Amino acid sequence: MRVDHESEIQAAVQLLTHNEGIKGIHLFSAGEQPLWKLFKEGYIRVKAAGGVVLDEQGRLLAIRRLGKWDLPKGKVEKGEAIDAAALREVQEECGIQELQLLDPLMSTWHTYVRNGKQHLKRTEWFLMRSSSKEALVPQVEEDIEEVRWVGLDEAELIKEDTYPSLLPVLVAWEASVR
Repeated sequence: MRVDHESEIQAAVQLLTHNEGIKGIHLFSAGEQPLWKLFKEGYIRVKAAGGVVLDEQGRLLAIRRLGKWDLPKGKVEKGEAIDAAALREVQEECGIQELQLLDPLMSTWHTYVRNGKQHLKRTEWFLMRSSSKEALVPQVEEDIEEVRWVGLDEAELIKEDTYPSLLPVLVAWEASVR
């Protein structure tokens, strides 16, 4: 759907939030255009950071949370540097301590509802390295059921059972190890 007017963007957001068959919308904007500003108005903004963590074999550190495959990420605390938040979140959610930050990778956006309020989360992803020899411990307080290393041979299974906003991140991981 091409959206050019204020009423059309409101209709697109309504479709997204009230139709289970629509998994996402793409909003393209050159800078802070009026439609992007309008879109953001209806949401509580959340700043987050996460890790695309590779082991010695190029496998990805994945988590299973609330019945779906995900990557370790979380909110940036007030006054915290974004890269420090990414490292902290991976350490907390996966139980690993030896973690090396390599490079910024990409940003993603997604929406969700919590306590009846719409949230718009921007996640800054960082490429990281760790050792598969370190024990993995899921952070059960964050509803993480499993933490494990995933190889390229399992990439399609992960993609079929994850969130649409993570697909570009998974594609970036695949490209980094091929």
